[in-house]
Amino acid sequence: MTTTTLAVLVPVLPFLGAVAGLLLGRTAPGFVRPLAVLPPLAALALAAVVAVRQGGDQTVNAATELTPTGSVPIELALYIDGFAALVAVLVAFVATCVQIYSTGYLRDDPRYPSYAALVSLFTSAMLLVVYSGDLIVLLVGWEIMGICSYFLVGHYWETPEARAASLKAFLVTKLGDVPFLIGLFALATDAGSFRITKVLDAVAHGGLDHPTLIALLLLAGVAGKSAQFPLHTWLPDAMAGPTPVSALIHAATMVAAGVYFVARLLPVFESSRAAMVVLAVMAAVTMVGSGLAALAQDDIKRVLAYSTIGQLGYMTGALAVGDRGAAVFHLLSHGAFKALLFLAAGVIIHAAGTNSLAAMSRMKDLRARVPDAFWTMTVALLALAAIPPFSGFFSKESVLGAAEHVATGHTEHAPGASGWITLVAGLLAALLTAAYATRLWLLTFHGRGAEAPDHGRQPLTMNVVLWVLAAPSLALGAFAYRVLPDWFDGRDLTPTLTTSVVGTGVALIGGIVTYAAWRHTSPLVARVPLGAVAAHPEGDAGLVEAEAIATHEPAYGDVAHAPDPADPGRLLLGPLHRHAAVGFHLDALYTTLFVRPVRAGADLVRFLDREVVETYVRGAGALPRWLGSAVRRAQTGNLQTYVSALLAGTVVLAVAVVLVATGA
Repeated sequence: MTTTTLAVLVPVLPFLGAVAGLLLGRTAPGFVRPLAVLPPLAALALAAVVAVRQGGDQTVNAATELTPTGSVPIELALYIDGFAALVAVLVAFVATCVQIYSTGYLRDDPRYPSYAALVSLFTSAMLLVVYSGDLIVLLVGWEIMGICSYFLVGHYWETPEARAASLKAFLVTKLGDVPFLIGLFALATDAGSFRITKVLDAVAHGGLDHPTLIALLLLAGVAGKSAQFPLHTWLPDAMAGPTPVSALIHAATMVAAGVYFVARLLPVFESSRAAMVVLAVMAAVTMVGSGLAALAQDDIKRVLAYSTIGQLGYMTGALAVGDRGAAVFHLLSHGAFKALLFLAAGVIIHAAGTNSLAAMSRMKDLRARVPDAFWTMTVALLALAAIPPFSGFFSKESVLGAAEHVATGHTEHAPGASGWITLVAGLLAALLTAAYATRLWLLTFHGRGAEAPDHGRQPLTMNVVLWVLAAPSLALGAFAYRVLPDWFDGRDLTPTLTTSVVGTGVALIGGIVTYAAWRHTSPLVARVPLGAVAAHPEGDAGLVEAEAIATHEPAYGDVAHAPDPADPGRLLLGPLHRHAAVGFHLDALYTTLFVRPVRAGADLVRFLDREVVETYVRGAGALPRWLGSAVRRAQTGNLQTYVSALLAGTVVLAVAVVLVATGA
């Protein structure tokens, strides 16, 4: 087969798997798991073959006109460069791991067939975004992901948290998609085409008439999809969905789409220096704010959610200094260790029966219950904190190195202000990242209190996937900067000495200070009734998580959910803790600025409809009814009455005629 044919099959196979899974979910449930796992696995193999054939420097570019429009044509096009080839491998790899993990995690869930089909459709949509060479076709995959996220985040629809989170995710991302769509049409109008290659060619020849406006409109959509400030608030709430869904959204789909889109069209943004500064400021606020918020969260999945927001800020910062190689490198590295973090968190939630770090900090020897999750999560947290030689070190230092080059004037791809903003915020975020990673590790695996509950061993498939993801979390960084430069525009990915030393130094400081704060506190050890420890007997991990999400205290009750004075995050943040724990009140601000006015407007419309419009409608119906009633009363059926009325009318008319004639 040709490379183009293989590339077409990559997004098609998961789509066919989704359709087959939906059709056979009830009639042939035995085929659901193979149909969930095999299509993304086949797509992974084909994506790897496409990447090898592409070789990093031989762009695959093919197109056929999809429909005549009479003006700007829409084409079914492929555009696969080195970035697209690598990102497609990441998407297929993480999706395969998630599907395999889910066969054990949701093994008793009655809605597993629809869940698996939606995950496959989600994967297909992201692969379509990655390989698409036409902006309208890319938009189709972009919107399908939004719909899939709505259903997957709301998988546990029995809980009000899941219902609210799915609706919030859908509305916030759609809020960003409105200006995004306008920006796409404006870009195509200036460039004369939706084809990405033609758009980039128009940019290279100065063909954009409104580069700043277009870039800012597109950034609104990117901020919503990739959960960047100020449209990031949906992502922490999206943790109400199943843990494998969180892994997929955070590691390879949905949030990665925005970063990938900017990387694909980076020359459009580079044509506006103002847009690059805005991108840098957005990245800086996102990195620092999410790091502070992560340090104050009690839910283990919300810590990881804010961590994702911060790491996406690093990628956005790399793009703000004009280095898409560093951005995509960190996207790949982050995809591996973040998928591992979420899937390991799923194992821990199953074992502990709770999402609460405060509860886990009171469970002695939890790490002995989940040795696989302990070791693999340790690897992933070291990668997250950018400790050498783990993968996060190489990719994060490439971002800081790119920012340093722009800040010191070694490159002019972006304004110097963008470089300084990204560099300073990146170093501060590195300190915070190491701090909350250390805090999560200490509170989860080094609890001081009652014996951890025993909910039985996790399915083998769940633990195997953890070790599979641990390999790239450990070795991807060193492998990438030595073997894959051709896929990154030939850029040298070797970390620079200055940023490596400074970045690693601040990370170590963050970890050491957090450990010291934890070590010198007096833990509040709760007395836990035996009945409470056994509240969650061995069973389906997904159902345990659903109840944990709903209550946050299934195993230990109100005592375990109380604030832990041994929490180093509370000590380090001080009075800032209560603000960081609620995301610095952005949700409350949005409620005041948008939700309440919209609800007030809706109430006004409802009042006007009920009291004004319906009054006129009722009046319009009542008047004929009254007239009909009056006429009906005149119809007595008495002939003498009719003759009398006729004579009286005649007399009246005669008198009227005489009066008129006399007056004339």
